[in-house]
Amino acid sequence: MIPSRQHTQIGSLSLCSPIMPASGTFDPLSSLPPFDLEQLGAVVLKSITLHPQWGNAPPRLAETPSGLVNSIGIPNRGLTHFVTEVLPRYTQRWSHLVVSVAGYSPEEYGLLTKTLSRNPAVIAIELNLSCPNLSYHVIPAHDPVLLKESIHAARETTAKPLWAKLALGVPSLGKMATVAETAGADACTVINTISAMAIDQSTGTPLLGGGTGGLSGPAIKPIALAAVFEVAQHSTLPIIGVGGIMTLQDILDFLYAGASAVQIGTASFYDPLTMAHLIQDLESYLGSVQCTVADLVGRTQKRPQTGPVERT
Repeated sequence: MIPSRQHTQIGSLSLCSPIMPASGTFDPLSSLPPFDLEQLGAVVLKSITLHPQWGNAPPRLAETPSGLVNSIGIPNRGLTHFVTEVLPRYTQRWSHLVVSVAGYSPEEYGLLTKTLSRNPAVIAIELNLSCPNLSYHVIPAHDPVLLKESIHAARETTAKPLWAKLALGVPSLGKMATVAETAGADACTVINTISAMAIDQSTGTPLLGGGTGGLSGPAIKPIALAAVFEVAQHSTLPIIGVGGIMTLQDILDFLYAGASAVQIGTASFYDPLTMAHLIQDLESYLGSVQCTVADLVGRTQKRPQTGPVERT
């Protein structure tokens, strides 16, 4: 069979498409999948923690004119329940799973990664180092020492690919990507949601139960795009771009900026078939211009940058 033009490489992983869901935004087990998930580059699952946790108080979602603010808090029943009761339901149907893990110490990242790596259907571990709406949690992606220790602890337990999910809120995202690369990450996921807030006009109080939350959707796309561009300039790691992707043009922008793959989040809330449509749109586009995804990655990086105009 002739390989699809959409094939992309994330380190040692060859994916049939650069398109996949963002962690926590698409659960095919919650209902019948609206399309064949084998079309996706990977099925990315929501973040799992070592111990059970309830998550943040409701309300957990607030719609904005250009996206969503969420304060979910990673509710889940913990690693043991996930491995024994939940993961088998995924592996019975799909063999290209990426599991996201959220630890509260480097040791927890190591234990989570070690346990989940034992399943052959798990092709990579995404380290959620950047969740912005856990008020009691220091964000590893904001601390270069903690970031390095967390990735290193995971790296020591597995040979499987590790994707480090980074966050804004640091002086140099590019330098944090360099830290992740040195610590043993195989790719960077850029970015997570951006700290944000919504107000209940009738009471003057925060609309979300957690007070503040994370903004996603079209509003953050230009910010995420700049972040991908910066990381690509500082690190040789493959990049999975995420943030406000809704259309084919959005995907092309992220590929041009330096991403080798993308994750779709908020768009799937508006239309569960978004990823299927984007896969078709991308295949049609690549055919029309006679190129592959690899031909597009980093195109903007390779162009001469326009400097300041000298006045005489």
